[in-house]
Amino acid sequence: MPDLPLIVGTYTTTLGHVHGHNDGILGTTLDTTTGTFGPVTLLARTRNPSYLALSPDGSRLYAADESADPGNRTGGTVSAFARDPGTGALTALDSRPSGAGTCHLTIDPSGRFVLTANYHSGSVCVFPVTEEGLGEPTADVTHEGSSVDPRRQTAAHAHMVAFDPVTGLLLVPDLGMDAVVGYVLGDDGTLTERPAARIDIPAGHGPRHLAFHPDGERLYVLCELGSTVVAARRDGEGYRRTAVVRTIPDDVTTLNQTAAIRVSPSGRWVLASNRGHDSIALLRVDGDSDEPVLAHTEPGRGSWPRELALSPDGRIVLLGNQDSDDLIAFTLDEDSATLTHLGTLETANPVCVAFPSPPAT
Repeated sequence: MPDLPLIVGTYTTTLGHVHGHNDGILGTTLDTTTGTFGPVTLLARTRNPSYLALSPDGSRLYAADESADPGNRTGGTVSAFARDPGTGALTALDSRPSGAGTCHLTIDPSGRFVLTANYHSGSVCVFPVTEEGLGEPTADVTHEGSSVDPRRQTAAHAHMVAFDPVTGLLLVPDLGMDAVVGYVLGDDGTLTERPAARIDIPAGHGPRHLAFHPDGERLYVLCELGSTVVAARRDGEGYRRTAVVRTIPDDVTTLNQTAAIRVSPSGRWVLASNRGHDSIALLRVDGDSDEPVLAHTEPGRGSWPRELALSPDGRIVLLGNQDSDDLIAFTLDEDSATLTHLGTLETANPVCVAFPSPPAT
C-alpha cells in the first residue's frame, strides 16, 4: 500500500486556549503498514492554520486562522493556497478577514463558495471562490442567543459549517445557543435561515461539531460541554432528536470537553475525541438503530486531543494531541472495536489533518 499523504494544521501563536508554537501548515506521509511517518515539511508559513479544507480536485487548500481581536468582530481570517497535486507544494493566493475566532471552514457542494464558522463573533461568512483566491463575502450572518452555562454560553458561538449530503442544507452547530441552525445557501452566495431544520440541543450541552451517517438519514451532534452525542434522524424538512449518549463512562469525574467526531465509512461506528479524559470514544451503531451505544474508550496517548481524523478507507485513525505535541496513528478493527497504536509523530500542536489524494503513478 502506498504511503498515506497528510496535510497538518497547527497553532503558531498563543491564544486563550492554547500555547501555539509551530510554524504553519505541514506536510508528511504515513506508512500504513509500519506506522512510520515520513519527513515533515513546512508547506506554508501562516498564522494559526487550525482548520483546513481541500477542494475536491486537490488544487486548492483553504485555512482558517482562529485569531481574535478581543471586543471586536475581527481578527480571524481565511486564506487560500494553490496546491500542486503532484508535489503537494502550496502557493499563497490571498487572505480575507472572516470574523473573530474563525474555527472551522468548508467548501460548498458546488465548489463555488468557502464558508467559515467564527466562534467569538458568533457568525457565518460566505466567500466566492475566484481565480485569484477568494472574493468579497456574499453573506455574513450573526447568530443571536445564549444558554445556561455562565462561562461559555453568554453569547452565540458558531463552531462548525457542514452541509447535509442529501438536501444540501447548511447546518451550523452553535455552542453558545445550544442549537444547530439550518440555512439554505443561494446560488448568489446568500444565506436564508430554514427554521424547520433547527435542532434544539439539551441546555448546557454546547454543540460543537456534527457528522452524518453514510445512509444520509442519521446524524450525530457532538456536544463539547456535555460530553455527549445527540443523535438525530431526518424528519420531513428537518430532523428529530432520537438519543443523547455520553462519550465517557458515567463514573468519570475528570473535566472533559469533546472536540471532533467522525463516522466510519461502514456506518458501524461513531468516533469522538475527549479532551481532559484524553481518549477516543467508540460508539456502536447497530443496523438501523437510532441510539448509538458507548462501547469503549481508548486512551489517546497524549494530552488534549483536538483532532480525530479517519482515513478515507476508514482503516486509520489519526489523533492530534494539541498540548502534548504529537500526532498518533491507530488502526481500527471494526469487528472487535479495537484501536491499535500504529505510530507517533512528534510535532507542535497538530490540530487538523487533511487527506489529499496520492499522486498518480
